[in-house]
Amino acid sequence: MIELKTPAEIDRMRVTGRFVAEVLSEVGRLADVGVNLLDLEHHARRMIERRGAESCYWDYAPSFGRGPFRNVLCLSVNDAVLHGLPHDYVLRDGDVLSADLAVRIDGWAADSARTVVVGTAAEEDLRIVRATEEALEAAIAVAHPGNRLGDVSAAVSAVARDYGYPVNNEFGGHGIGRTMHEDPHVPNIGRAGRGLTLRPGLTLAVEPWFARTTDRIVFDADGWTIRSADGSRTAHSEHTVAVTEDGPLVLTRP
Repeated sequence: MIELKTPAEIDRMRVTGRFVAEVLSEVGRLADVGVNLLDLEHHARRMIERRGAESCYWDYAPSFGRGPFRNVLCLSVNDAVLHGLPHDYVLRDGDVLSADLAVRIDGWAADSARTVVVGTAAEEDLRIVRATEEALEAAIAVAHPGNRLGDVSAAVSAVARDYGYPVNNEFGGHGIGRTMHEDPHVPNIGRAGRGLTLRPGLTLAVEPWFARTTDRIVFDADGWTIRSADGSRTAHSEHTVAVTEDGPLVLTRP
């Protein structure tokens, strides 16, 4: 079931979104050569605890994954792109790090992700990060009342096609509001003019993610971390977006 939010409820989600953006900005600032992923995880935990927020990831137990997720961040390095399990890994020069965070404040959730390059950045890594960011902005730009969900998905895949990146359609964006995952599913491949009509009050987590040379994925033994099947590097960008009478409103803009 899709729940349309009132303007007042969207304002409450925006409070959460601003905090999510703050935490991700701090994680991006701290991510540097020699920093352990667990240090980033524990720093985010402290920020969440101080704010009185609630992690949407802690104890999350979907059909994939081995046991409940017992972290507040997804941290994915290089060929890992989604659901990266924070572990004892020290960042190296040139690593590509994707950080994904979802929390609730006063019962309302927001979800966002960003990818940064640690230390010396290779141009091909900056390029794929830029592609996900441009795909996200293109998808947001068409999230107007009266447009279709397929317009959002098609905008993502069009940018990927322009950059020459394949797109995996197994994992994508989703509705969000009182919980992290609500209807509808937001694929990263779609046909313009098709699908659900966008209405004011619809809130979506839009999340383009690409691997450089494959659309196939594999899971680590931990059951969570998703990697490109051929080991090529990846990137992931995400915002929580509200469809309003005045057009798209990004709730997790830093």
